[in-house]
Amino acid sequence: MISIIVAASDNDIIGRSNKIPWNLPRDFKNFKTLTTGHTCIMGRKTFESIVARIGGPLPKRKNVIITRQVDYKAPGCVVVNSWDEAMDVIKGEDVFVSGGEAIYAMALPHADRLILTRVHTQSDGDVRLPIIDFSNWRLIHEEQWLKDKKNEYDVIYQIYERRH
Repeated sequence: MISIIVAASDNDIIGRSNKIPWNLPRDFKNFKTLTTGHTCIMGRKTFESIVARIGGPLPKRKNVIITRQVDYKAPGCVVVNSWDEAMDVIKGEDVFVSGGEAIYAMALPHADRLILTRVHTQSDGDVRLPIIDFSNWRLIHEEQWLKDKKNEYDVIYQIYERRH
């Protein structure tokens, strides 16, 4: 199963200057819970932002990085140069696509599930969520997470399955 996992503001911003533009520890914890023990596919910039934030690849996960840089090195990770190469590497695995914008756009036609944290803010940013035709998706789970001392915004957490 291929799952897209993403947090996006109400105006579809997902990043700013290679960082996430909000602080939502509850969403980070949920991401960790869902993806640990599985494969995460991401672009090079997303990978580098993770390394800058936590000091290395996502732990206890197979990190697959898609980059156009032919000689790119990421110790402990699988580096590929295309979506098709990534699909060859992950045959039969549950996969979480974790960004950025170009990788989400590549994954959308192939994804079985969309895990969306909708952050209730109008954010400034330079990375956007690709346009999603929600008529192709069926909402199967939804819950509201209210802002608190640690989480700066209200969010709606949603899980969609692709309509077949």
